Amino acid sequence: MSGGALRWVLGDQCSASLSSLSDLDPATDVVVMAEVLSECTYVKHHAKKIVLVLSAMRHFARALTARGVRVDYIRLDDPANTQTLRTELQRAVERHRPDRVVVTEAGEWRLMEDMRGWHEAVGLEVDIRDDTRFLCRHREFRAWARGTGKLAKVSLRMEFFYREMRRRYALLMDGDQPEGAAGTTTPRTASACPPACAPRRRPASHPTRSRRR
Repeated sequence: MSGGALRWVLGDQCSASLSSLSDLDPATDVVVMAEVLSECTYVKHHAKKIVLVLSAMRHFARALTARGVRVDYIRLDDPANTQTLRTELQRAVERHRPDRVVVTEAGEWRLMEDMRGWHEAVGLEVDIRDDTRFLCRHREFRAWARGTGKLAKVSLRMEFFYREMRRRYALLMDGDQPEGAAGTTTPRTASACPPACAPRRRPASHPTRSRRR
């Protein structure tokens, strides 16, 4: 491959509706996915969670291939795997010589901060697109938090942000009023716990006194 777009897909982005794949051209573009140790070990994960993510990635890669999409898939046990996303992207750019890199924004701050420097690492334009699988974009939330734009905040509390999202998408709403609530946008779902289900009090623990000899 020479030219076209290199479209990078992260492990938690295995979705056909992903924004970075919306205008994919199978004739010129290549999708790259990489299993890297750094993403499996930067914090402690349950082994089954890692297996689930890697399995989802491999299934998604096969589904793309079945649609006629060229997929460059780097497995965790590949001897040439450098085990970081940034360096695997650099290797992929060297292999495919694309005109640009297209990626959907990372859902994690740590990875998003690294992604913002990818254009310098590969010497190409990196098109970081909004993750359209969410109802609200980051810039919209920032506008709300600053008290500007259509989502001007009442207070910097998640409760009020949820209220705006419910109004915007008519979620749990009865017309312009909250569903099942009187005088509040948030339904009153909390009530006192019946005595029968009240938690038992744990006996106070007394430290063992050490004897003097």
